Amino acid sequence: MRFHPAAQIMAWCLLVAVMQALAPAILLIAAGLIFLCAFALSRHKFIQLLHRTRWIMLSLLLIYAYSIPGQPLLDTFGIFSPSREGLIDGVSQLTRLLAALAGLAILLDRLHRQQLIAGLYTLFAPLRWIGLSRERLAVRLALTLHYAEAAMLRKSGRWQDAMSSLLEPHDEIPRHIELPLYRFGVDDALLLGFVLLLLWGALR
Repeated sequence: MRFHPAAQIMAWCLLVAVMQALAPAILLIAAGLIFLCAFALSRHKFIQLLHRTRWIMLSLLLIYAYSIPGQPLLDTFGIFSPSREGLIDGVSQLTRLLAALAGLAILLDRLHRQQLIAGLYTLFAPLRWIGLSRERLAVRLALTLHYAEAAMLRKSGRWQDAMSSLLEPHDEIPRHIELPLYRFGVDDALLLGFVLLLLWGALR
């Protein structure tokens, strides 16, 4: 079954919203199911995203653990101890972030670069109402992904080299950008309807 790229992107966005509205107990179950799907369908991409965001996730957990007042986790450390309430909130937010990354890994594995741009190009359609060109946005997005992919393929492991390579002039600039055309079908409507139903149930 092949869904429209825009429908898949919208489904991921709505699932992220659903995860924000779930109660902690249901959140753990839903996140666990998403983790299993990610490891079964897109293990390499999921691990890659986890590796790239590991410091962000650690920082998020520490910020919640130390910024939210409550009962100290370790009484012997006093004010230098993280709070139980902050740690619980931090774990909940981290679970939501991990679930979003797991869904993103599946999405990126299903859509190659042209399909991803085609889906965003479709979603950019309302921008015409405020005078913005979605064609220009699609071209800029394509060039950004092209340069980022070229920088990631370089063997140098230093982040300074990767950043400097993005600022250097590139000779290999795509002359033509062709986007595949897709039509919304019944499957796309069912997918979005199912996710909207989940969101409605989570918000009740």
